[in-house]
Amino acid sequence: MKSLHRADLFGWSRFDEARDLDFNSVVWVRPSGNVVFDPLDLTTHDTKHLSNLGGAAVVVITNSEHVRAAAKVHAAFGAKLYGPRAEREVFPLACERWLSHGEEVVPGLEAFELHGSKTPGELALLLDGTTLITGDLIRAQKGGRLNLLPDAKLKDKAKALASVKALAEAAPKLEAVLVGDGWPVFRDGRARLLELLA
Repeated sequence: MKSLHRADLFGWSRFDEARDLDFNSVVWVRPSGNVVFDPLDLTTHDTKHLSNLGGAAVVVITNSEHVRAAAKVHAAFGAKLYGPRAEREVFPLACERWLSHGEEVVPGLEAFELHGSKTPGELALLLDGTTLITGDLIRAQKGGRLNLLPDAKLKDKAKALASVKALAEAAPKLEAVLVGDGWPVFRDGRARLLELLA
């Protein structure tokens, strides 16, 4: 796994040739149990690294298109699965908890629902008010800038933009945006979000 911008954050990736971008996963290391976001398959090296970091207590899945290797991480480490409440009736995995807008996932981590994406109630997670972890809607095809999911895959672009605006307003100190798809942004994250609205 790669060290990220904070000593308690690590990530791993897989390049997707069809989309010409990386798919990303993140782990937040915390004394009371690590939180893993949208986990991809782990290599032997990454499995050992995650074990050395304390394993996984919780897996947060941002949307049904990002289930990825959540079941494997659940089985390997006994992690609880958390998913988006808006997809509860159709979600492909049974989750111990269903998250909705404004909920505290664990202390320091807040869930936000994003609307207009390809799945209802997609989650974005705000860590300590300064780091945003996203799934599908907010991504980064090019280094240093964010973009939305392509228009053809959006259910409602106006709702998607309204969700981004609400997120930017709720996170005035946002610095980093760790996207599920594409390049992470480590500085001026709020400004990059606002560029999507311009």
